[in-house]
Amino acid sequence: MSFDDLGLSEEVLRAVGDAGYTDPTPIQAKAIPHVLMGRDILGCAQTGTGKTASFTLPMIDILAAGRARARMPRTLILEPTRELAAQVAENFDTYGKYHKLSKALIIGGQSMDDQYKLIDRGVDVLIATPGRLIDLFDRGMLLLSDVKILVIDEADRMLDMGFMPDVERIVGLLPKMRQTLFFSATMPPEIRRLADAFLMNPKEITVAPPATPLEKIFQGIVTVTRKERGRGGGYPKFKREALRALLEKEDVRSALIFCNRKRDVDILYRSLQKHGFDAAALHGDMAQSARTETLGKFKAGEIKLVVCSDVAARGIDISDLSHVFNFDIPTHAEDYVHRIGRTGRAGREGRAFTLTTPEDDKYLHAIERLQGRKIEEIDAGLGKPGRAERAKQDDAKPERSSSRRRSGKRARDDNRDVKQSDNRDDKQDGRRNEKRGKNPDRAGKDEAVVGMGDHVPAFMLRPARAPG
Repeated sequence: MSFDDLGLSEEVLRAVGDAGYTDPTPIQAKAIPHVLMGRDILGCAQTGTGKTASFTLPMIDILAAGRARARMPRTLILEPTRELAAQVAENFDTYGKYHKLSKALIIGGQSMDDQYKLIDRGVDVLIATPGRLIDLFDRGMLLLSDVKILVIDEADRMLDMGFMPDVERIVGLLPKMRQTLFFSATMPPEIRRLADAFLMNPKEITVAPPATPLEKIFQGIVTVTRKERGRGGGYPKFKREALRALLEKEDVRSALIFCNRKRDVDILYRSLQKHGFDAAALHGDMAQSARTETLGKFKAGEIKLVVCSDVAARGIDISDLSHVFNFDIPTHAEDYVHRIGRTGRAGREGRAFTLTTPEDDKYLHAIERLQGRKIEEIDAGLGKPGRAERAKQDDAKPERSSSRRRSGKRARDDNRDVKQSDNRDDKQDGRRNEKRGKNPDRAGKDEAVVGMGDHVPAFMLRPARAPG
């Protein structure tokens, strides 16, 4: 099947041909005809499969007829990150160059006044992140009553980032009669519930099992097991050593290196630069202008390595990214899929490596369960034992019965408790004896008991007075 068979206009087909594409991806082949028919779409496809073009191409043709009014966009595309929003805007520029469509990119980190000026002139396509869109709406700069098409992209990422309450509020501000296109890389129960609430009789399209990495990506793990006490030691130090060994061993043309924390991004970036690697940093705390500049240099080939947080796990579309390195293994298996999905795009081959420690085994097992296969273990040339060697070492250790350990510990605890109880009782008895005036040394000897027996108090022996 070619793009000519999907019902797109000549202008869009010409723009697609100019971009160098001839055959649609599976998600594009299945989604585009139904979008042109006006159907709601529930699309589930892994990252790197061409979801963006599957809705931008038909939307350009749909918007060819009509005109936008001031402050009232005709279509709305919601994205979880600034980078994803910018990527969608680039798609409209690429495929809509033979149409006179207006668009506005509404994201944080940029001038709100400039964005309002674009909206005030009227836009056909509004591409936005939820937070900035709500800011503009609450300030009265935007009306959503004329939106005919709503696109919610990367819905699972929206959920992870906590944007779903904002998305639900935005959807409540839109006309009930609209076309909704809902795309997600994974389909957990929460996303399914939201899709049922937002869509009307949707066409469900799934082109691959949810959260399954592309088969053309080679995956490997490098296990770091050594520790060192003191400042600068421990796992991070030896993970940096393993990463440098991998970078020298692999034929890296361009690579993303993911860390779990923004603080670690800066540490690793400075370490790589110190050792002579061409690297830059990218994370959410950077100014938008700095993030845009870094991405521009990376795409132009001026920077070879970008150390980043999960802000770049989705939204960076580099067709010839050769490698992805996970300096930290992600704590959610789905995030692993999105990270390595930055390579191996558009049918190309890619390579992804993950640095792990023994404490990371539970996260590694979750990733392998999600994929349904083991990830190959790689020797980075540092001579460290991997999972197989660790398993053999564990098997070689003499086993000690857990029940014996428990029973021994229980017996020691019981003896300790008994001794403490005895000492406590002895002390209490001593205090009672002292209070009664007894000598503890004479305990147990027979003594006369003074009480209400033979002894009668003197006041009871006095004669009673006559009344009156």
